Amino acid sequence: MEYPLLKLAAIDIGSNAVRCQISAVLHYGDRYRLKRVEYVRYPMRLGEDVFATGEISPRKADKFFKFLNALKLLMEVHEVAHYLICATSAMRMSTNAAAIVERVQRELDMTIHVIDGQAEAAYINRVIEHLLEDKKHYLHIDVGGGSTEFNIYHDRRKVASQSFEVGSIRRMQQEEGVKADDSLNEKWQRMQEWVTENARRYHVTQAIGTGGNINKIYSIAQPSLDKPVTRQRIAAVLEQLGKMSMDERVNVAMLNPDRADVIVPAGQIYLSAMQWANIKTMQVPDIGLKDGMLQTLFEDHFEEIRPANDHSRKPNTQVQARAREVE
Repeated sequence: MEYPLLKLAAIDIGSNAVRCQISAVLHYGDRYRLKRVEYVRYPMRLGEDVFATGEISPRKADKFFKFLNALKLLMEVHEVAHYLICATSAMRMSTNAAAIVERVQRELDMTIHVIDGQAEAAYINRVIEHLLEDKKHYLHIDVGGGSTEFNIYHDRRKVASQSFEVGSIRRMQQEEGVKADDSLNEKWQRMQEWVTENARRYHVTQAIGTGGNINKIYSIAQPSLDKPVTRQRIAAVLEQLGKMSMDERVNVAMLNPDRADVIVPAGQIYLSAMQWANIKTMQVPDIGLKDGMLQTLFEDHFEEIRPANDHSRKPNTQVQARAREVE
């Protein structure tokens, strides 16, 4: 028997991977939930091109176009009602991003929104704010392939935020000598100063980490999930992985190749931020940009989504994140 479900989709075009999540809107009583029914991730690694040469190569641009076409067909099969596509650091920095976005619009009739770091943080804030407790002060750290976003919450209210063009792929390329970038050291210094100053000003005591790399570090570090992980344990995992060759990370630690080479550079950003802020534990809720995008779609189309007998003025929903083992 077919049971009709309204579905929403979010496509997150990151510097390391492109992710698509399709979620169904569930409604019972006065509660709405967004349940994941499909999740696809492909390591497109746009940042690998952009941060080294300044543009996306023709080969990768063609592959990107094919993958978006596949996602369009997948959404059609699922009969997705509304979707949102956002691109972050790599597309922001690429000199040929506008041409690629225009081609996708013209040939696939799909609109890509290239967003800045503040907009990215605002999307994530839509789901992070539901996790916060009263009278507690948090530092939220979100590390991507090309940039890192910081948000500080004071008594459930965001009081400071900043985006830095320092991410896992940029750090990896610098360490491997792919591209000499003296400005990256300057950005690292400014990032340290910002975190230190604002953590002290707002008396931050807890960290929240989001992003694929901290999810994987967390799953390695924590035998039991849904509990905070200590800074000491994160450092131990990074030390363990740092001693392993790429071959060992893939075949022994069973990391995907596109995760194996960036996980330590990314992990060092999380660890450093915790040290600068003098925070000893981190919550890792396994939510991110795509979840905030889905929440935005739900709220924007709430009048269409809610049944006629629901007179709620404000949507009350919960996003169900994907399983951790997907990546």
